[in-house]
Amino acid sequence: MALSEKLLERYKRQLVIDEIGGPGQVRLSKARITIIGAGGLGSSAAFYLTAAGIGTITMIDPDKVGLSDLNRQILYSIKDINRSKVLSAKKRLKTLNPDIKIEAVNTRIDMDNINGLIKDQDFIIDATDNFKTKYLINDACVRNQKAFSHAGVLRFEGQSMTYIPGHSCLRCLFPEPPPLNLSPSPKEAGILGSVAGMIGSVQATEAIKFILETGELLIDTLLTVNLLKMDISKIKIRKNKKCPACISGK
Repeated sequence: MALSEKLLERYKRQLVIDEIGGPGQVRLSKARITIIGAGGLGSSAAFYLTAAGIGTITMIDPDKVGLSDLNRQILYSIKDINRSKVLSAKKRLKTLNPDIKIEAVNTRIDMDNINGLIKDQDFIIDATDNFKTKYLINDACVRNQKAFSHAGVLRFEGQSMTYIPGHSCLRCLFPEPPPLNLSPSPKEAGILGSVAGMIGSVQATEAIKFILETGELLIDTLLTVNLLKMDISKIKIRKNKKCPACISGK
């Protein structure tokens, strides 16, 4: 597959990168990436994946845009309030890059539908904001042998890790979700929009590197950032041989 003159011009700042080039751009154009959650993390990840030329991006979210979303969810504007997030996101992303395919899935993931939603995807991005859904995504991706990026943000802080089959998953690090009284949500504790933007960009970059099979992914590694202190660190994760998710995924 050869890139057209228009695409050569659009992606020329990427094409000169040794790790991408023409073959890498073609590989990106054939990739299928699903983003679960169209909020702060998902907005940033979707924006940069669209700009990078990912062939098909599926966005899954049941919610509508609210005024309080606009401090961090960069895909939306005042005109989108009370409209479906995924449909609004699709419209915005198509104005950015009409050459790619955006699939909007206006539904809530659960045990009954998640396997079907991820089975044909190359990479999954967990851009959700609650632990119940994060563990649902983790377990489904491990069970279906799907690579994915986990992330979470709160106040000035964020974290991210990447799972690929055979390596440590979220349950290897945290076997069970923390009790609700010990895990305030962004709605309760707040979040600075730029933190979601940074971590969502990390997730997009992890997805791109995975598709290109280049660089060092956050495998067996938890990236943590505290932007109030401008402290960024990486914590190594050991694969838990007794992890219930990993055992069920064999």
